[in-house]
Amino acid sequence: MTSASSAADERFRRTVHTAACLIIGDEVLGGKTTDTNSAYFAKFCFSLGINLKRIEVIADDEDEIVEAARRMSDRYDFVVTSGGIGPTHDDITYSSMAKAFGLKLKLHQDALARMKKLSRPHPSQPDFSWDKPSPALSAKLRMIELPTDESRGATDQALFVDKNLWVPISVVNGNVFILPGVPRLFTQLLDGLKPILLPRLVDPEGKGIYRILISTPMAESAVAPYLTELALKVEPKGIKVGSYPRWGHARNTVTLVGRDQTYMESLVDEVVEGVHGTRVKVEGEDDQEGDVDLES
Repeated sequence: MTSASSAADERFRRTVHTAACLIIGDEVLGGKTTDTNSAYFAKFCFSLGINLKRIEVIADDEDEIVEAARRMSDRYDFVVTSGGIGPTHDDITYSSMAKAFGLKLKLHQDALARMKKLSRPHPSQPDFSWDKPSPALSAKLRMIELPTDESRGATDQALFVDKNLWVPISVVNGNVFILPGVPRLFTQLLDGLKPILLPRLVDPEGKGIYRILISTPMAESAVAPYLTELALKVEPKGIKVGSYPRWGHARNTVTLVGRDQTYMESLVDEVVEGVHGTRVKVEGEDDQEGDVDLES
């Protein structure tokens, strides 16, 4: 095993503190497709207590993918990519990842067996055959030619997390998890990763990060001095204070975010008084018809 392979094995098993998301697709940058996968990933990380540090959207461009994958793999514990693993010429994520980390593309036999079992020919391909070479077969196989480090065990490089899907999660460099861009598949596979991630979290129970919402009728500029003092006070406890204007509504939102739920709860009465507000479970639940819009 090479030193690079050993490092990849270490990255696959290290404690997960930080995460990043790389959205790959010309269709997102061109406005044709609205990205929802990064938002789902953000909620996923928040629920597990993983600090999501970066979300990027890049083109279906080999150089862009290579640069971003190397940088993110080096900086963050858990990297998820979305998009670019279909059967057409512009689906270049697998080949770009192989180039990024000096790997070969290899037909994954377990994925092929699952594909044969679980997928059905499209109605436009009534004569499709798994045993007869054809452009359609080549296109399908392209989706399971995975970046592979032949000096490492295969199990950690292709994860099958849902028995009803043939789609694998290809893992490169130990911490870059390659997912499809189709939202239904992305969410299903990401949820399937949870049991694998839980033992690697700071909190193996996956209790996540807590968020407290406080609704205030005060303008942001009016509560800014108090929130500045509060932020300095709670920062040593790992608590972040946020202030969010709600344009078109009569109330703004102040948030407390952190892991120490007991300490955060002890702050609620003080913050409610400091911003002349009310604790709410859902932003906007105390809106009333006829309220006057706030100024900042």
